[in-house]
Formats: sequence, C-alpha cells, structure tokens
Amino acid sequence: MSQTECLTCLSNTGERRISPGPTIHAGRYWFVEHAYPVQQPGWLVLVLKRHAAALHELTSDEFAELGELLERTVRVLHTVTGSAKEYASCFAEGEGFHHVHVHVFARPAEWPDALQGTRSFALLKDVVDHPELRADVRALCVALRAAW
Repeated sequence: MSQTECLTCLSNTGERRISPGPTIHAGRYWFVEHAYPVQQPGWLVLVLKRHAAALHELTSDEFAELGELLERTVRVLHTVTGSAKEYASCFAEGEGFHHVHVHVFARPAEWPDALQGTRSFALLKDVVDHPELRADVRALCVALRAAW
C-alpha cells in the first residue's frame, strides 16, 4: 500500500482527518488521536507519524517514545474516564490502515463478557457516524488534551 492510499497517512497530514476531535498529543514520532467512528468514546490510537507497516520497521527512538506515550496515555485515559482496565494492541492490518498504530482504549467496569478482550474490536464495526457521537468524542479529546 502506498502512502497516498494509506488512510492513516492522509489523516496524519490533515488531508483527510479520521478523528472529529483535536489531536490529543503530538510527540516527536507519534500522534495520540481518538479512533473514529467507534461505539465507545475513549478508544485512542498512538499513530506513527511516518509510514511503516510493521513494528520491526521502527527505530529505537520510535520504540522509546512509544513506551513513554503508552504509559502516559494509559494514565491520562484512566484519570479522565475512570476506566476499570485499559487495553492495548497493534495489528495494522485493516483495509486502508497498513500503518503502525497502537490501539489504547478504556474498558469500563460494566462491559459485558461478550466485549472483553479481542472481542472488543466489534465496537469498531458497523458504527454509524452521528452528531452526538462526534460531539462526545470531541469533548473527550479536549478533556484528554487538557489532562495531558
């Protein structure tokens, strides 16, 4: 996949933003953004600024910043959302998203068993974009950014 076809690259440049909210944090090598559309506000992604399709392509400096951002993201996400747990994963295999990004999201205490673990990715499927969800995501991004 070329960078011109990569939805993540297009979002990174601002040409076609994915999240309706502001960037939560811009590091040297990574952005912290809110995934969208998603059924659960609090689903963040740590997005590599340059195009790379696999973790083994990262530099030592990119890995170092990723570790620091993962810690900070989890702590801020928990503080702002009151999450019972935080999940983190990296696949970078979705159509249009063959670009290294790490999902980091808040799991509320009241989640049903059917959504725990990898089944939580069902929250990214069949989501309808609507104004209330956009507003909730924007407000959460602003709160997370302020808490950063």
